[in-house]
Amino acid sequence: MTLVTKFVKKPHTDQILYLEAAFWLGVSRLAILTIPFRRIAPFLGTHMASSDEIKDRQVVLGVSRAIGTMSRYVPWECKCLAQAISGKMMLQRRQISSTLYLGVGKKADGDLNAHAWLRAGDIIILGSGGLERFSVVATFA
Repeated sequence: MTLVTKFVKKPHTDQILYLEAAFWLGVSRLAILTIPFRRIAPFLGTHMASSDEIKDRQVVLGVSRAIGTMSRYVPWECKCLAQAISGKMMLQRRQISSTLYLGVGKKADGDLNAHAWLRAGDIIILGSGGLERFSVVATFA
């Protein structure tokens, strides 16, 4: 079954969610490439703050699934920061609080490695792999 066929067979609400995820992934990637982070940061929330408990886990998990899926299929590169920013924007539209984390860790060769992840309530919805290797340097809620 082709990707288009799979997409067409999904419910309309899922189709809209996936298209919105692709839109925000593109906007996030473009912003990362063209705008200094200090100008992007105010749109992400309060610096060094944390979000509250979530009320609608299904919506949060749907956003996570849509971004995770679409990041594999869009024709541009979607690393952790673009995914986390996209998830943050999608949850903000739905009035669901979340916290975007920025972390730094060391690779085996001694070089620094950066990572971004997104948490809503007690769920790490994007970028959950290997978090124990990173020290949090900033949060936005």
